[in-house]
Amino acid sequence: MTATFTYDQAVLEAFPAIRAAVVSIHGIERGEAVGLLGEYRDAQLETLNRLTATPIAQVPSVGAWRRAFTQFGVKPTQYRSAVEALLRRLSKTGDVPSINPLVDIGNLVSIRHALPVAVFDLDMVSPPITVRFATGEEVFRGIGTETADHPTPGEVVFVDSAGSVCARRWCWRQSADSAAGKSSTAALFVTEGHHESAADDVQAAANDIVDLATSHLHGVVQEFELLP
Repeated sequence: MTATFTYDQAVLEAFPAIRAAVVSIHGIERGEAVGLLGEYRDAQLETLNRLTATPIAQVPSVGAWRRAFTQFGVKPTQYRSAVEALLRRLSKTGDVPSINPLVDIGNLVSIRHALPVAVFDLDMVSPPITVRFATGEEVFRGIGTETADHPTPGEVVFVDSAGSVCARRWCWRQSADSAAGKSSTAALFVTEGHHESAADDVQAAANDIVDLATSHLHGVVQEFELLP
């Protein structure tokens, strides 16, 4: 798996608590994922019930991501981690709409385990994807934007071997070019955490991804690894 996703040593030294789980799935069949929407909705309701007892800001994984963002110079209340943004959206509206089966699985696992889950189209990126500090010269085009911009020097980014930025501000926003869609036949799921129980939590999230993919995508899980 290290040939598909890896961390730059400087990031590991600056963030020694980081733990990740990476799952790659190939041979995904196109079409509707029967039964996934019901499971997705159930997970949303269960998460809403949990959030009545624990405010989002007090969820350990969310707090850890806030501290990580602050450490590399990003204001976490201005640029929220993907998991915090997703939980806030769910809490505010009561629903996170379906997008496509791959993204739905990512979002389902994210809200269930309170962890960010990125879903990359493996046919649209050039592995390995490396988590490293930005130089500021990289180019990024976010989902839903027409123009490209550049990361701020020193922020944490995901960059593939062709130099394309797949995600900015670590787990803030994914690029349009790398995002998995309805026609994707191979995908890479990445989930990460910095909090005390991150190792166990990312493994549980990855197990969930494998189970959901096996049940609803009919793809073949080729690789599953815990990092670093």
